Amino acid sequence: MDLFRTRCASRGLACTHQRWVIYRALMNSVEHPSPEGVYEQVRREMPSISLATVYKTIKTFVEVGLVREVSPEHATVRLDANLEPHHHFICLRCKAIYDLREEDIEPVTLRRGLPNGFRAERTTVEVLGLCPKCSREEQAN
Repeated sequence: MDLFRTRCASRGLACTHQRWVIYRALMNSVEHPSPEGVYEQVRREMPSISLATVYKTIKTFVEVGLVREVSPEHATVRLDANLEPHHHFICLRCKAIYDLREEDIEPVTLRRGLPNGFRAERTTVEVLGLCPKCSREEQAN
């Protein structure tokens, strides 16, 4: 809660109970949940919360930098509350997303500079393949 309060205060965002419950659901997830998944988890604690409120809160979190969108290969937004530098492995079959430590990937550099006027904010690597479960299932077939 202290980290959440600090992050909200540094971004000029009110630290409300609804926001805390939604943020806690994101922080406690290692599955990079969709907004619908967050909603299903949050409404167990707050049955009156609406899906629209969850979407608006997540949008605010993304805008102020409390969470990041991770949406490759997905039809819906997936979210990541882990703001430490890291990369992702994405299963092409089940669409699960797994964190990869930054130190496990060679440093990413541009061979040529960015076009004039562009400024890079961060660089991420997405490794696409099959997770162990999907790989076993494919080998069994």
